[in-house]
Amino acid sequence: MVTGCSATAPTQPPASFAAYQADAAALVAQRRAFQTHDRTAEISFNAPQEWRPAGRPIRGILLVHGLGDSPFSFTDIGPALARQGFLVRSVLLPGHGTRPADLVDVSDADWHRVVMEQTDLLKRDAGKVYLGGFSTGANLVTARALADDEIAGLLLFSPGFKSDGGLEWVAPLIAPFVTWLREPDPARPQQNLVRYLNVPTNGFGQFHHTSADVRAALSAKAYQKPTTIVITRHDSVLDAQGIADLFAERFTHPDSRLIWYGDPPAIDDPRIVVRPDHLPDFRISQFSHMSVLFSPDNPLYGRDGSLRLCENGQNPDFYARCRNGEEVWYSDWGFEMPDRIHARLTFNPYFDWQMQMAGEVLGRSRPDVLTGQP
Repeated sequence: MVTGCSATAPTQPPASFAAYQADAAALVAQRRAFQTHDRTAEISFNAPQEWRPAGRPIRGILLVHGLGDSPFSFTDIGPALARQGFLVRSVLLPGHGTRPADLVDVSDADWHRVVMEQTDLLKRDAGKVYLGGFSTGANLVTARALADDEIAGLLLFSPGFKSDGGLEWVAPLIAPFVTWLREPDPARPQQNLVRYLNVPTNGFGQFHHTSADVRAALSAKAYQKPTTIVITRHDSVLDAQGIADLFAERFTHPDSRLIWYGDPPAIDDPRIVVRPDHLPDFRISQFSHMSVLFSPDNPLYGRDGSLRLCENGQNPDFYARCRNGEEVWYSDWGFEMPDRIHARLTFNPYFDWQMQMAGEVLGRSRPDVLTGQP
């Protein structure tokens, strides 16, 4: 049900995933600041999705996106997991999929509620249930799994356990007084078809709550079930080494894996699998926070995708040249070279191998997929 002008989901638990999906799509249709004339496509990109396996599902996985993102984060991951026999569902966190200002009043409690409700529905519709998430979403599902012994394992992409700057704790304190850390600028887009490009201070404040809460939960209780964590050494958002340390210390199952892109972390754990992230054949200087999510064939974010993220912390001239369609290299936020324009890397050349390895950890393995060549 869509009531009034609320940007949050209804408080009454949905009777089915189909009902939840329809309500969320209606909310997007009502409140979204559309970026193109194709409203149907934008609603589909931002609404919760379901991917079903070929046969009767005996296991399921719920996928939860990150701050400022949308269910489109899993547009490649969902089908890959469905081909491995999972009933796959994604959610739309309250405040997302519509317009950045809708994050001004949300609470992380709203996000936790949606994860709990949809986890319970998936338990009803599939046998063994796993949880997966990206960034903030990874915090939410890890907290859920630590509190719910029925969850069979985790699949975490760039989990937001520890931020790189360490100052996100300020955001909850100043959010009542400072609506935006970066005031909306009419000269720069505030969102695109599938994600926000600017987030209000409260959004960062709620991220901080999820991060602090999951670290506290992991400190009190190690997670002992199979987990795949995927992260890149040059993540501009997260403390990658700190997350590798957490993996080694608190994710204790012997079959768990940390897939690490970049120079090896400063820790010795045989469960860590390393692949280089400097790939000149793909014009990739470094992997980014979001690059782990998408296939090179993705129509929006892939190697030849239509959606290029030129705002990447580089100088204004390079930004303008990127927007004008000049050839680019790809990197994480803030990486610069004097002779190369860098857009954000939004795809992963190792995507198929990555998802096969994730399937192995979650119990759908084949022994012939571990060479890891892009």
